[in-house]
Amino acid sequence: MLKTMQDALIAGKKAEVESLVDQALAAGVPAAKILNEGLIPGMERLGVQFKNNEVFIPEVLVAARAMHAGLAKLEPHLAKAGVKPRGIVVIGTVKGDLHDIGKNLVAMMLRGNGYKIVDLGVDVTPEKYLEAAKANGAGAIALSALLTTTMVQMKAVIEAVAKAGLAVPVVIGGAPVTRDYAEQIGASGYAADAASAVEEIGRIIGA
Repeated sequence: MLKTMQDALIAGKKAEVESLVDQALAAGVPAAKILNEGLIPGMERLGVQFKNNEVFIPEVLVAARAMHAGLAKLEPHLAKAGVKPRGIVVIGTVKGDLHDIGKNLVAMMLRGNGYKIVDLGVDVTPEKYLEAAKANGAGAIALSALLTTTMVQMKAVIEAVAKAGLAVPVVIGGAPVTRDYAEQIGASGYAADAASAVEEIGRIIGA
């Protein structure tokens, strides 16, 4: 049943994923097992396919919608069982930048991999990232930029985090962003795409 759930998730079959989650819960399968052996491996497999150019953004978005539906059914049961997220990630597109497709994709992939996401949206100031990271006990801050002109804001966020004495790693990504730039501004991690972002956050948070 859990393997079927993975396949349905990858195919973006929202109603089937919901039905399979309901069936598994009714059969007494623990919510954590459904998450860890059904939904998460499905998103991980999808991440690999995405990296290998076997599926593209539209398929990932449809699969993410199916995953959301499954998660919505599971969340009350996970909370009741005291299942904690793998980590908390504050995510947003930096100040002056209004692009959000890449950021949304990363947020969806992270959520599908068991992380709690605090999505600040677009045009986010360094102060907002700091406030959200402190308020939520974030394990990482993820920054996105799609314009070369807004990339400098990533440096501003990293400097603000350091100045505040906050020991929260900052991961950056976006079309114009490179690993060299990440090293240059002192970012803790860099991801070229959504699937790599999940791997990088996992490496940094140690989840």
